[in-house]
Amino acid sequence: MNTKPAILGGPKVREMAFPPRITMGSQELEEVSKVINSEVLSAFLGGPGKFFKGGKYVKMFEDKWAEMYGFKHAISVNSWTNGLIVGIGAVGIQPGDEVICSPYTMSASATCAFFYGGIPVFADIDPHTYCLDPKSIEEKITPRTKAIVVVHLFGGCADMDPILELAQKHNIKVIEDAAQSPGVKYKGRPVGAIGDIGGFSLNFHKHIHTGEGGMLVTNDDNLAMRARLIRNHGENSIEAYGIKNISNVIGANHRLTELQAAVGIHQLDKLESYLDIRKRLALHLADRLDTLKGIDAKQNIENGDHAFYVFPVKYDAQEVGLSRSLFLKAIHTEFPKPDGFEGTVLTEGYVAPLYYNEVYQQQIAIGDKGFPFTTNPDVTYDYSKGICPVTEDLHHNTFLGIPVVREPLTIQDMDEIFEAFKKVIENAEAIRNAFPKDNLSVEVFNPLKAANESNIT
Repeated sequence: MNTKPAILGGPKVREMAFPPRITMGSQELEEVSKVINSEVLSAFLGGPGKFFKGGKYVKMFEDKWAEMYGFKHAISVNSWTNGLIVGIGAVGIQPGDEVICSPYTMSASATCAFFYGGIPVFADIDPHTYCLDPKSIEEKITPRTKAIVVVHLFGGCADMDPILELAQKHNIKVIEDAAQSPGVKYKGRPVGAIGDIGGFSLNFHKHIHTGEGGMLVTNDDNLAMRARLIRNHGENSIEAYGIKNISNVIGANHRLTELQAAVGIHQLDKLESYLDIRKRLALHLADRLDTLKGIDAKQNIENGDHAFYVFPVKYDAQEVGLSRSLFLKAIHTEFPKPDGFEGTVLTEGYVAPLYYNEVYQQQIAIGDKGFPFTTNPDVTYDYSKGICPVTEDLHHNTFLGIPVVREPLTIQDMDEIFEAFKKVIENAEAIRNAFPKDNLSVEVFNPLKAANESNIT
């Protein structure tokens, strides 16, 4: 094999694009055809009665998800962004309440608090799980803290036990954002409803999908009722369902259609096989990459499963001898130009820490008078750079993501990824000498960053 890196004129490791994911099949098509022929594309009505909870397929999809993973309630929504808003409302967030959030996630995992006047407060993440660090959470708790949004990032799971201990001690609600971790279990318990309420994304890029959509889950009857009210114009159903505490039940249309639910029913049948494939590929790749200097590919699976929405890697530029950006460009040169998220072999960083966003820097969210940041006039909220050093180090220096550890790829595909890493690392000095200013004219597409900027969740 010619080991000269492609960035220096050698042959690419791979000439052909990675095969696309094909998740839809004949069962989805057949079921959708039945819905179309029925003329009932959505059966919800915005008031109490038979169709308050939706139609035949919505109920079937929700029941199947709940039964499959042992949740008492599964409540479909038309996006997981809206699912987060529904969850925040259901647990009772009010103006001035503080919600502890992760800074290293999709923006909606924090902005959901704004919709009820809540104020995001950012705790740092654990460098091994990429999820909220319980110690940092504890440092951020005040008498105003009413909820924690725990994001199970990249397909892994947060260390839930110490988080739950803190929540119980301080009477704080826990919302699990498991958008990227469907079917994942933490110490034998399915994520999503280990806390009070949580859920999953059914966006196009996720393991299984309905185009757009989401699924809330909870084991709490009261939270389930409140979530259903917020999902479907709850102000019309207060008296019929005997709701005494009417705060936050003014609803909206956050409803899934019968068409989407019909697709979801059969998508759910495929989830476990997808998770098995990804785990097998990921563990093989991790074993190989861990033999290379400057690469830490150990995966956080001590406390639970991993769905490998993205395969996370830590990069040591000093040990390798290449800046992260130049390393990324050298790896990309070993493969065909990607056509989007599904074909990108490597990404640099993830999203910028959320508090870098102008919403937090200027503290302008709802209206232009500073609401909700001004609801606690004696409190100064700090969103300055440096408040979450682990997150900032990962973003600026050490994090690499591999989105192509997925079906229908094979062990051979993973070996090609390893060979590209190996080739670039073994030729780091020659690459550095050839590009002393770290300046290539190639613009590398970062789909994860693009997804965040286009508000995909």
